[in-house]
Order: sequence, then C-alpha cells, then structure tokens
Amino acid sequence: MTALAAKVYIVGAGPGDPELITVKGMRIIETADVVLYTDSLVNEALIARAKPEATVVPSSGMELGQLVDCMVVHVRQGRSVARVHTGDPAVFGAIFEQMVELKKYGVEVEIIPGVSSVFAAAAVLGAELTIPELTQTVILTRAEGRTPVPEREKLSTLAAHHATLALFLSATLTKKVVRELREAGWADETPVAVVQRATWPDQRILRTTLGNLDEEMRRAGIRSHAMILAGWALDPSRLADGGAFRSRLYDKTFTHGFRKGVDGA
Repeated sequence: MTALAAKVYIVGAGPGDPELITVKGMRIIETADVVLYTDSLVNEALIARAKPEATVVPSSGMELGQLVDCMVVHVRQGRSVARVHTGDPAVFGAIFEQMVELKKYGVEVEIIPGVSSVFAAAAVLGAELTIPELTQTVILTRAEGRTPVPEREKLSTLAAHHATLALFLSATLTKKVVRELREAGWADETPVAVVQRATWPDQRILRTTLGNLDEEMRRAGIRSHAMILAGWALDPSRLADGGAFRSRLYDKTFTHGFRKGVDGA
C-alpha cells in the first residue's frame, strides 16, 4: 500500500459492525503509523486491522490536551495518525475542538466520513425517515443535558416542525424529551423507536410511543449508546398502507431526463 502523509486522518468507523466502514477508512487504519481510537465505542475488530508495527493508542481515558499532544508529537516525527471515531465524525463527533488545537500547531487534518448511528438505526428498523407527503425533513439533535443547547435550538422549538426527530445522547433524558415534545403539540400515540448499539451483536430495539417512552426505557434499562427516532415515519404499519405515500420519482407518468412518461411525451 502507498504510505500515508504525515498528518492526522480523522476516520469515521461507523456504528459498530466492522463492515460498515468506507474502503478508504479501512485503508487508512491498515496503513497508518499510529492508530488513536475511541476504545469505548469503536469495534476492536477494526483496530485489529492495523499493521503489526503501528502504535495503537486507546483514547477513552485521555482529555483534549493529551489527545492533541499525542497527535502532534507523532506527526512531527513524520508519522501518519489515524484518529478513529465512532459513527460519522461530523455529527456529535467532538472533532471541532481537536481541529482547532491541531491548527495551532500547523498539523494538517483530513476527515474520512463514516456511517452515522442515525442511519444505522434506521436501517435495522427497516425505516425510511423521509416519506413523501408524510415527512420530508429529519432533524438531528439532542435533548439539553449538562451541555447547553442554543436558545433557538431547544427541543420544543425544533419539534414544532413535526418532522422526524433523531435524538443523540438523550437516553437518560427521556422525561425531558416527552415533556418538550408534548409542549410542541406531539400526540402521545406518536411512534418512537429506540435502537441501542445499532449493528452490534447485542443491539436492542424498542418500539413504543411518545406517551410510553420514559417508562419503557426505564423498564428496558436503556440508558446509553441509544438512538431515539420519533415521528410518524417510524410507524411500521405504514408499510401496509404505503400506497398513500409514494414519491414522484418512479411514477409512470413522471418524466425526467432518463425516462419518458407512460404516454411517450
């Protein structure tokens, strides 16, 4: 394989299944001189693909300064660093703060996208999050916990759009989630699906409603590593009456640059 440049590669490792990583992401893990990875979240099967002579460093016990120092030291020694994150680094990946510090040291960074847990969760649920004439918007956010959210991004404000919601980092805040969605006018019977550790061998799926979410999460003991998806796109019965919700894309009367309408126009 071609040697990597001496810089930091932030690699999205995907949600858990070691096959859900890009070809480029896997190549970087296999080729990098240093693999610095989030050992509390990233599948060890991926890290096992590092070359035998690579320096492998788990990062779960490190704070920001230690992370940055580790990367800077190795890059200055002419070594390539794969900084491996779970899911996709661009969504709740905490990479911005790392890039800010690395820039101060003149260290180049390249980001390799990955499969986000929101899309892995939708896949294992067999759900499309944007169903024509039902919902065409997905809001990726989290409930407000110890880290504040901007005033204009309160959950009750975002929920007022009645779009599909994907809630990261919110498994311990279900009382707040239910309260704020009710404030936004959501009905208690609104479908909700929770996927814990999506695509891992021990993944768990909970289908419920907004009104029952908190109690069923408590009963199931789900308090971490869970994606909460809420909205009518999560109603599995839609597959039975799906004829009412079809895109124009495959309608036989719909013309576009690659297909003429049924009448030949």
